[in-house]
Amino acid sequence: NQQPTTGLEIGSIKVTGTRIVSNNSILSRARSRVGQLFDPVTASEDTKRIAELNGITYSYYNTSVIDNKIQLTFVVVEKNIVRSITFAGNDKIKGKKLKKKLSFKIGDYLDPMLAESGRKAVAEFYQKKGYAFVQVSYDKEQLSLGEVIYTINEGPRVRIAKVNFSGNNAFKAGKLRKIIKSKKKSFLVFSQYYSEKKVAEDVARLQKLYQRKGFLDTQITSKLHLNKDQSRVHITFTIEEGPVYIVDKIIFTGNRHFEEEQLQEQVKSTAGQTYIETKADLDAKRLTKIYLEIGFINAVVETSRKFVSSDKVDIEFKIRQGQRYRIGMINITGNQQTQDKVVRRILDEYDFQPGQWYNADTARGDGQGYLEKLVRRGMYAQEARITPSGETPGQKDAHVSTIEGQTGMVMLGAGVGSDSGVIGQLVFEQRNFDIKDWPDSFGEFITGKAFKGAGQSLRISLQPGTVVSEYSVNFTEPYFQNKPITLGVGGSSWERFQESHDEQRTKGYVSFQRRYKDHWTRSIGFRLENVEVKDLDTDAPQEVIDDKGNNALAGVKFGFGRDLTDDRFNPTSGYSFNANYELVGGDHTFGLLQGVYRRYMTVHEDIAERKTVLATKLLAATTIGYTPVFEKYYAGGTGFYGIRGFDYRGVSPRGLQTNVPAGTAQRKDPIGSDWLFLANAEITVPLVTESLSALFFVDSGAVETGGYRASAGIGIQILIPQWFGPVPMRFELAAPFMKDDNDDKQAFSFSVGRLF
Repeated sequence: NQQPTTGLEIGSIKVTGTRIVSNNSILSRARSRVGQLFDPVTASEDTKRIAELNGITYSYYNTSVIDNKIQLTFVVVEKNIVRSITFAGNDKIKGKKLKKKLSFKIGDYLDPMLAESGRKAVAEFYQKKGYAFVQVSYDKEQLSLGEVIYTINEGPRVRIAKVNFSGNNAFKAGKLRKIIKSKKKSFLVFSQYYSEKKVAEDVARLQKLYQRKGFLDTQITSKLHLNKDQSRVHITFTIEEGPVYIVDKIIFTGNRHFEEEQLQEQVKSTAGQTYIETKADLDAKRLTKIYLEIGFINAVVETSRKFVSSDKVDIEFKIRQGQRYRIGMINITGNQQTQDKVVRRILDEYDFQPGQWYNADTARGDGQGYLEKLVRRGMYAQEARITPSGETPGQKDAHVSTIEGQTGMVMLGAGVGSDSGVIGQLVFEQRNFDIKDWPDSFGEFITGKAFKGAGQSLRISLQPGTVVSEYSVNFTEPYFQNKPITLGVGGSSWERFQESHDEQRTKGYVSFQRRYKDHWTRSIGFRLENVEVKDLDTDAPQEVIDDKGNNALAGVKFGFGRDLTDDRFNPTSGYSFNANYELVGGDHTFGLLQGVYRRYMTVHEDIAERKTVLATKLLAATTIGYTPVFEKYYAGGTGFYGIRGFDYRGVSPRGLQTNVPAGTAQRKDPIGSDWLFLANAEITVPLVTESLSALFFVDSGAVETGGYRASAGIGIQILIPQWFGPVPMRFELAAPFMKDDNDDKQAFSFSVGRLF
């Protein structure tokens, strides 16, 4: 019989059941002490605290009376730990690789649920490798001892021998094979293996394809045909297509602002056409956009379809427009170094001002609206969000929340380009410059606290190179006199080794560009420049010899243009064009007239909203009057006048050699063309992310000699994150299929910082 404990003193405290957790750790959780009177309530609370220790499953206490004193014993039950992990039957895959698939390791606390999840992970790994009938089990008895033993019956690796389709009338088998992932071969040579999960996903992909094309009743199943040893499988997808559904009516509900004709103009789905779910979803986005743009900041448009017959559906756009708001106050936070006006000028330019309707499409509140991107880029911030706030009826304050980024840098490095060779770089750049903010002390100048905060840009660049060298200072004010006028001032010294001579330019310029709210621009610019043609080859053409020495130029350029792209930094739709004429005087008098037109179109957008974009460019340019060789037009390479597949300046009229034996002169070195025409097209396809894209392009053009040129090629574009936004790096491979014998070809090209 247990002896009574009431009123007895605690004589000793013991701990039993421990193997890993130390006794001291357990006793530190107990409030019962030797010499105190024993209290059952305190002892019970002690066991609860002990059970909370990491590695303890539960705890309880026992008591006994020795020499008329209580011996208090805390009994603990520790969690089991993994003492070993072994695999049996794994002939094809090493245990070391299988261990990496487990979420636990030796020494971790062992939970039966972990062992089960590990079993599933190993089985799934085998199935991905083609072992479709693998069986994985573990020894539950040994598990209680901390030994995890997985027994694997691998079974055969099931190779896909054939994939067939049955019942497909609307789509050919070739198109369906492009949709699915279960294939006989991958990338020409590698065999594919059967996976139950992959086939199930393929059924879903095929179902989605049919749904998108109006086959709303399509039923798709898969059937397997295995050979005797189950090492090869034929997969047949059986398709019951059903009817193609036609749109019967377009219905709008909930609208109280627009006329129905105005809504219909935004909708691409029309009665009598095939019902396409993705088109209807895009229609809903367009309808939402027109509400958000004019102050309905909470507007939501949803689509639903209603079956009205065996092959017809109505599309209903359910509109919840909510209340309409004007902009109240605009509050800017987070701009500790950047002046408020840097942000407000951008908002003013795009009519986001107090009293205007709150445009919740460009100011989405998630940092991805067009106006938010402009603010982020304008102040070179890490983040910019514009969110509505306030309870005033019919009015919302706009809270512009910013997180400032690193706007200044000193960069020391080197680069290489296929057009420019190896270039060293020492660059100082401040993209939030303030020319009026002179330092109050030398310390402010050294620490970079001065000359900062007005949103101006200053760049000082020293770039010596093996082919081209440039040293420049450039200053830009994007809002001259607080108006949407960009002022650019700069000076540079530029030298390049050309084919038959060296060319050195020393230049100063001033330019102004006025931006208008209807997206038009006007510009005027002035340049003073000296161009020295020197170090001529002995066989240099006469056209180059005529321009040898120093050539002083003074030019004034007039231009205009319009930009209707959706994003001037990374456009995916819309167009832009620019035209300009420069009148040049000095040692030579001539004119330069040119225009460029670009169009962008999204040809596909995936579920993750990654866009495949088709971009086209037309460029035409001509000289007026006698023009020196260094101002004429040369095509080829990757620059503004680029035709990939040809060398830099590789497409040009050629000058006749001089100072060579009579009868041996050839037209070898380029001397430039009086006119130029280019027509280029490029498709950018995002791969894993938008930072990595595949390029497919066709470049073409003509100069005054040699006929029409054209090339086709592929490439890779990598957007490298930098302080001031992503910088594109491009690797391109092109082959001319229309060329002239005198052209210089170049299959591979590489560039940094250039988009199409």
